[in-house]
Amino acid sequence: MKKTSERLRAIEGYMAGKKKSCENKCIFCFIDQLPNGLRESLYFKDDDEKLSFLYGNYITLTNMGEAEIDQMIKLRISPINISVHATDPNLRAMMMHNRRAGEVLGYIKKLSGAKIDMNAQIVLCKNINDGPRLEKTLRDLCDVPLIQSISAVPAGLTKYRDENALFKLEPFDKLDCEKIIDIVDKFGAQNKKKRNSRIVYCADELYLKAGIEIPDGEYYEDYPQYENGVGMIRSFCDDYHREFAGAKLPYPRRVSLVTGEAAYPLIKTLADDMANKCENLRCETYGIKNEFFGGEVTVAGLVTGGDIIARLMPHRGDLGDVLLIPAVMLRRERDLFLDGLCPQDLENALGLEVAIVENNARDFIKCVTNVNVQGQASGLSVREVTKHEQ
Repeated sequence: MKKTSERLRAIEGYMAGKKKSCENKCIFCFIDQLPNGLRESLYFKDDDEKLSFLYGNYITLTNMGEAEIDQMIKLRISPINISVHATDPNLRAMMMHNRRAGEVLGYIKKLSGAKIDMNAQIVLCKNINDGPRLEKTLRDLCDVPLIQSISAVPAGLTKYRDENALFKLEPFDKLDCEKIIDIVDKFGAQNKKKRNSRIVYCADELYLKAGIEIPDGEYYEDYPQYENGVGMIRSFCDDYHREFAGAKLPYPRRVSLVTGEAAYPLIKTLADDMANKCENLRCETYGIKNEFFGGEVTVAGLVTGGDIIARLMPHRGDLGDVLLIPAVMLRRERDLFLDGLCPQDLENALGLEVAIVENNARDFIKCVTNVNVQGQASGLSVREVTKHEQ
């Protein structure tokens, strides 16, 4: 008991230490592609192992020394999420513009030898670390026993990317994404035979760009990289069909939903399915083109309040009872979009209530129908009750 208390105090002291920022200049860094004038916190480049342990952030290991690795091992800080990108030392150093980037790859084997679990991500850049270089990276990482999962995700490119100041990168096209999926599936099948787990997975975005159906739920096992956009669509869809069969609403209800272009087909399909299965329910789904960051950015998490307002303003007065926005569009406190607008700004501009939907099927069903998943009417908001009684 005494040893346990001492270890907890040691961990608390460790976690309270100063948080580290990134020392790299990665060729794909999203923060380097942000416009000026956003809130200050968005420009902080986090690369801290403590935040990795607490919140699942990914770190590069480039600002750590042997003593810090030894401290992590001593305190049993596990799991750790590592941004690898490439296991060729020279290629990794080039991608990060940091000569230490290749040297510290040895820390991965040291952590594995000390029984520290790790998850890895590979941010893919076209003609840089894809193709045969991706195969080498996967081969090396899959041979590390304590690496539990690996995700392959495409680099995000915004319209603010200054190609004169930053490394020139091209977006992946449909054929590129098909090739990446083939490589990942090859290694996944090999791992399944050797370790009884696929270990390596592609982000949903790659399937959407390739026009390939998202794999079934069994493929993703226990969804080890869910928060990294891997298997989110399949999990959400399966949960929806498992939890909802229909309901009768006590009052007529009209709902508008917004999402990014990538998720639009799925959200529209599910919202239309609910409307078909629910008496008194009408749904309208809007895919929001990302004018703020540019057309290459299609995920819901990077949609801004200003783009929502611009898209829906022509429909003002015909949006129904409530506008539903996914929580991933807002920061952790659920109060601000990336462009600094808040949900109240949407309410003021569009003239209707705005509600936030958490990133799970149960909350999605509840917010759209105002009925819980067992089919019983949940409490209507004060606005709705007043409106229907007038």
